[in-house]
Amino acid sequence: MTTYDEILKKLDDIDPIAYGKSRNFIGGAVTKLSPYISRGVIDTTMVLGHLINKGFTYFQLEKFIQQLAWREYFQRVWQLKGDQINFDLKQDQQARVQKGLPQSLLNAKTEIHAIDNAINLLHSEGNMHNHMRMYTAFLACNLAGFHWRDPARWMYYHLLDGDWASNALSWQWVAGTFSNKKYIANQDNINNYTETVQHRSYLDCSYEALAELDTPQILIERAEPVLNTVFPDTSPLQLNPELPVLIYNYYNLSPTWRKDEKANRILLLEPSAFEQHPVSEKCIDFVMDLSKNIEGLQVFVGSFDELKNAVGKSTIYYREHPLNNHYVGHQDERTWMIDDQKNAGGSFFAFWKKSERGIMKTYFG
Repeated sequence: MTTYDEILKKLDDIDPIAYGKSRNFIGGAVTKLSPYISRGVIDTTMVLGHLINKGFTYFQLEKFIQQLAWREYFQRVWQLKGDQINFDLKQDQQARVQKGLPQSLLNAKTEIHAIDNAINLLHSEGNMHNHMRMYTAFLACNLAGFHWRDPARWMYYHLLDGDWASNALSWQWVAGTFSNKKYIANQDNINNYTETVQHRSYLDCSYEALAELDTPQILIERAEPVLNTVFPDTSPLQLNPELPVLIYNYYNLSPTWRKDEKANRILLLEPSAFEQHPVSEKCIDFVMDLSKNIEGLQVFVGSFDELKNAVGKSTIYYREHPLNNHYVGHQDERTWMIDDQKNAGGSFFAFWKKSERGIMKTYFG
């Protein structure tokens, strides 16, 4: 589902009350809107505004709004920290740390049924429930002893909703480099949230025993996945030199951005950006399908400087994003539910406490 009208109709399917009660469960009332928010087709203010217009009160929406705030928090941290989010942010990852990731993760053969099922779904559909991402990260980092960055890049590669800030910082949170302690989960916890009934696995023990557990044999073999981005075929740009140029990219595919202006509209896919954060062919296909919502959009594979040379003296417009810091032209700010960037300098709890009253006043009067 990639047409803009279909995406907007999904807003009506949101049940924020059920979401607040069940979102941590594998069968919970999640919205499945994350891929469209990550690609910039819709944004957090649109989602919140739609629910307010349907008559929901702040207290009915509170849990849901907190999750929207988490998304903005990660993006704000990326704005503040830049490339630092690619490295251990608050403290070094503890204990044994090696590069790569467990071979059994790549093969979906960890012997933890819920995790293997989730990895298979990730490979086939590009989706993974947020709780399953935490379990997978725990297995890779805190039980198998791999540094978070390589497995985080592997997961991001497959995710249709891949948001590097959310992905990297969530992995760091699990690994204890962006939090006060490492996240762990035993089999009982996994069974509870995933509707599985597995027993006698290497995770079927108390938390005290789990904290002392040696790396299970199934997680020891190391692998380094090959992550290459396959770009779409393109045609030479057809430009009107009298019109400005609007640059879209992997994080901005908004059909409403400057939609009433006459302009050359170009989707820029920079190989250098995808070398750092590669994505699968499935992700690129998803982007190309979403790009059809933008009338007259042309695709350019190359660097920003190459594109700038191609468009000549035309005025360039683009939307702010941490991956766009080298763009030159007129920068439009993104739309935020929470405007204050400075509040993201600490923990999410502090960010939320400083922002909650402003949200209530701005959106609920």
